[in-house]
Amino acid sequence: MTETTKTQTFSDDERAAMKEAAAERRKAKSGKVDGLADALAKIAEMGEDRALAEKVHDLVTKAAPDLEVKTWYGMPAYAKGGKVVCFFQPAGKFKARYSTLGFNDAAQLDDGSMWATSFALTTITAADEKRITELVRKAAG
Repeated sequence: MTETTKTQTFSDDERAAMKEAAAERRKAKSGKVDGLADALAKIAEMGEDRALAEKVHDLVTKAAPDLEVKTWYGMPAYAKGGKVVCFFQPAGKFKARYSTLGFNDAAQLDDGSMWATSFALTTITAADEKRITELVRKAAG
């Protein structure tokens, strides 16, 4: 086996996420998308990350009810004008140490010349709830 055949560009988890994204695009083209149901189904499949995902979903949908709920690379996501503003990445998806609340370019979080675009989550306290709510409201514009 040569060195190039031993080395993989993407992990198995990353390839699986890309396949999920392709399936999401095919489903969108068919017009048979129920973004909320799809996102809730993904949350229901989660093991240890489920409670965090449910809490994030609740906070995001209350803070920015106009955001469209959908899946993105197999993760619960919240979009505006078709562009993902924020998403929940469960720790189990990529065997990470913590789950992540991430924000994409569509998020209106700009603050000077540098700002955070993702936040590690291990639990959500009352103070965290307030901060997530503020971030989501700002991100949604």
